[in-house]
Amino acid sequence: MVGVHIGLEGKVAIVTGGSRGIGEAIARAFVAHGARVVIASRKLDGVTATAEAIAGEHGTSNILPLAAHTGKEDECARLVRDAIGHFGKVDVLVNNAGTSLHFGPMVSAEGGAWDKMFEVNLKGYFWCAREVARHLSGRNAAGSIINVASVLGLMTSAMQGVYAMSKAAVISMTKTLALELGPSKIRVNAIAPGFVETRLASTVLKNESLLKGVVERTPLGRYGQPDEIAGGALYLASDAASFLTGHTLVIDGGLTIG
Repeated sequence: MVGVHIGLEGKVAIVTGGSRGIGEAIARAFVAHGARVVIASRKLDGVTATAEAIAGEHGTSNILPLAAHTGKEDECARLVRDAIGHFGKVDVLVNNAGTSLHFGPMVSAEGGAWDKMFEVNLKGYFWCAREVARHLSGRNAAGSIINVASVLGLMTSAMQGVYAMSKAAVISMTKTLALELGPSKIRVNAIAPGFVETRLASTVLKNESLLKGVVERTPLGRYGQPDEIAGGALYLASDAASFLTGHTLVIDGGLTIG
């Protein structure tokens, strides 16, 4: 029996929203397992500080910070182009950049909040995926695209309905892209994190009642940490997941079964 090796040696990855939280944790895991990694965020200073910290920890220069607003199509294209220009290729894309601009009933959400959430959470994922898919197809190379969605895309979500809709759309897009890109040896999967301690979750973290409700509904009795999501991304990016596509990997402490 051949052993399974989960490693990313020789691979180049892009991680959007990589300056903190889940994106930072994924970038750290990828570098630790041999990948060369581009981390992107809207602000160059923040993503540069993260890249320097990761490089220092692992004694490597295999991490490149780039500024990119993934809610803009031209910046998504530039991000992929600059990553290829620096490292010569891209094998893995992690679409992780996200935003949540409305906490309250859906009927009270303003149009601007809808537009910005769908631009970053959905359109940006598509634009980056399209550019990486074109690059991989042009090289006739296998690759992995990973979309960070949310368990809120799988269940009802009072007070976060617009955000949840954008994540449900990400899961739908993942399945269709997996079907269409499969013949090109490009795998497309999603990760649906449960409640994880990140800046995006700060509204709930700061509300004792809401936080208690989430923890009580989670069989493991706690919320997650970004590192606990990174392991799933590492698996999906690696050749260990070579026969897995169109799947949504739920990492939620059991929240969706509670």
